[in-house]
Formats: sequence, C-alpha cells, structure tokens
Amino acid sequence: MSKLKLGVVFGGQSSEYSVSLHSAGSFLHQIHAEQYDMTWIAIDKTGHFFIYHGPIEAIEHDEWKQEQYVHRCAWVHKGVYDLDEQIFIPLDVIFPVLHGKNGEDGALQGMCEMMNIHYVGCDILSSAMCMDKEIMHILCDEAGIPCADYVCLKKREPQPTFAEIEEKIALPWIVKPCNAGSSYGVHFVENEEEFDKACEDAFFYDGRGKILVEKAIDGFEIGCAVMGNDHIETGSVDEIEIEAAFFDFEGKYAMKGAEIHCPARLEPNLFEAAQMLAKDAYRTMGCTGLARVDMFVTAENEIVLNELNTIPGFTATSRYPSMMATAGLSFSDLIDRLIGLAMERQVSAC
Repeated sequence: MSKLKLGVVFGGQSSEYSVSLHSAGSFLHQIHAEQYDMTWIAIDKTGHFFIYHGPIEAIEHDEWKQEQYVHRCAWVHKGVYDLDEQIFIPLDVIFPVLHGKNGEDGALQGMCEMMNIHYVGCDILSSAMCMDKEIMHILCDEAGIPCADYVCLKKREPQPTFAEIEEKIALPWIVKPCNAGSSYGVHFVENEEEFDKACEDAFFYDGRGKILVEKAIDGFEIGCAVMGNDHIETGSVDEIEIEAAFFDFEGKYAMKGAEIHCPARLEPNLFEAAQMLAKDAYRTMGCTGLARVDMFVTAENEIVLNELNTIPGFTATSRYPSMMATAGLSFSDLIDRLIGLAMERQVSAC
C-alpha cells in the first residue's frame, strides 16, 4: 500500500509568521514521518512558495530560506510543481501549520479546494467566519451561546465616541482586532487615553478595518480542544492562570507570568458544561477537523465564549495538543487522526 502524500505548509505573510515556524518545528519532530511521503512547503513573508529540503532546526530558527535548502514551486491540480527541478509532486492532503492571515482565514483552504487537494481543518466558510470575531459574535449570539457584550468599530464607517460606548458597556474593556490571533493588537482598557492608543494598534493588526470593544470578563480563561467532522469529541479542558490583565503574546509563547493547568481546576459539572459549550460553538460555526474553543469562567461560575481558533498552535507548549494528550491522545497520534479526518471530507472533485 502506497504512503499518503502529505504536504506540510508553514511560514506565511501574517503577523504570526514566527509562531508558525515554531509550530512547524514541533509538528515535524512529532509526526510519524515513516507513515507519509512528505513534502515540506514554505511560504516566505512576501508570499512566495518554496519546497523545503533542509533541517527542521533551520525552520525553528527562521534560517530555512537558504539557497541549498529551497526550490521555487507553484500550486497545480492535485499537487505542486518544482520549478527548479521541473517535476510534478502529487499531494493527497495538506496539513496547514499556519496561523492568521492567509492561513486560517479560508484563503489557503480555498486554494486547496481549487487544486482538488484534501486539507486538515475547517473549510473555507467556517475558517473565514471563525477568523472574523464580529461574525463569530453574531452567529453565536443568534444560537444562544453566551458571549461578552461588544461593539464593533469599522474604519470606513462613523465610529461611536468613548462616552457612547461606555453607555452601552461598562469599563474595563478588551480592545482587539477582528481578524488576528496570538494576542497581537489586544489591549486591556480602563480609560479614554488607553482606548485611543489601543484602537490605533488593533486597527494596525487587523488589516480589514474592523476591531472589537468587548466587556472585560471578571473571571479566568479556560479552553477546550474539539475534534471531528460528523462525530465531534473533546479533549480535556485547560485553565490559564495569569498575572497580566489578559493572556498576552509573551504569556502564550514564553509562559511569562502565566501558568496553564490541564486539566482545569473546575468542579465536574462545570468541566462538563465547558465541554458542552465548546461543542455547541464548534457546531454553530460549522467547524470540521479541529478547533480550540476559548472561554471564560465568570465570578458567578458561568461560562462565556471568547473565540474559536481553527488552526491552534502546535508548539511544545501549545494548549491544543496538551489538552488532547491529557485526554489520552499523544501528539503523534493526534496528527494521524487529524489527517484521517481530512481524508474523510469531500473536497471539490477529489
């Protein structure tokens, strides 16, 4: 039986480029490499695609783009074409180890659909809806899933004043881009001066001219790993203990002032309620393959949805694989399961 032809895509043009490289390194160290005929596909910061033949360590240290390691490539029907060697490399399935713009917003997923290649994770529409936090709020509110109160500010439209927002939502607030991740452009706001600076930074990272002003939840953050297509299952629930006002970039990737407890220190009924809400959000947003559902536990022990991440981190400290491992599924076996789920789904004319 021939091996599955797997393309692993990393890098990209988003602000989360460096996160992707670390995720890709961990992923490639953990995958059952002998089970697949693998092609590593790198995207540089300008959006050019390359077939990568170098060591994993060069990816992790952002030293991958060296002449001896890369060949230029182009996407073609059911695979990629090595422009330097002038050979076609067939691909059955893509595992996108990408975060943010063009990676988890439906763009890469659309290209895979056009090229008739299976891919791991959510489809085009679900990826785009989960990436846009305003759309997520609208759909989850409609489905009765509790979320923080919010106002969406749009650069091309008249914006409410600080006082007008305060009439609707009591301070403090979280200001964040609608279309970004890894806590880039996210700010805790307690006054008007902080608000103005936060909005400027959030608009910078959004790229599509939309930011959210959300009520800051008095409580703590939890998350749940969700996996599946028709049949949906959850991993464990984790809990984030932080010193800062929110789980920022350094907390997520350097664990500065942050500690993650997995499983979360919740009463059994609250633990189960978190898993149920995570499943509900996953279904509401049309997710397939995988997602990490982030939530808050309020001071009143109520669970409130924060957001969904359709391509969560895959670094050594990342929460999604840790929650699945706590539930009994190792990192390596998790990768196999996710690839299997991708092959179940019909993609264009596959």
